Amino acid sequence: MSKTNVDVNVNLVLNRVMSKAKSTIYTISDLAQRFDITTRAIRFYESEGLLSPEREGQKRLYSQKDYITLKLILRGKRLGWSLAESRELIQMYDSSSNNQEQYKKVLEKVQDSRERLEQQKHDIEIMLMELDEHEARVRKVLEAKS
Repeated sequence: MSKTNVDVNVNLVLNRVMSKAKSTIYTISDLAQRFDITTRAIRFYESEGLLSPEREGQKRLYSQKDYITLKLILRGKRLGWSLAESRELIQMYDSSSNNQEQYKKVLEKVQDSRERLEQQKHDIEIMLMELDEHEARVRKVLEAKS
């Protein structure tokens, strides 16, 4: 997957959101079901200032912007980014600019994630080779004792 092909482009996603009808409203249960997360996790992101639902009595009503923000938070989490890193990228969005700094930061984060994952992949390959060697030695001992 190339750097430009990574689906973490906050600016494009948020631009699409802003062009959609602003009438789409989600309850906390809707979001929990759609993203397969707990309502507690959603309330946590709200307490961190990343989501800002409207209130209707005790009911939380989340906007399309909140929906996309949650989607981006969870995507960042899958990519191994900290919540602070995701927050930084989300907050860099500015609809009145071309967001070049945001794009550069996203590419930097993607490269960091790629390097970390390549190292983990290498480590796993080494561990698998060691397991294969150990298994072969144990099988050899078992066969010799049979």
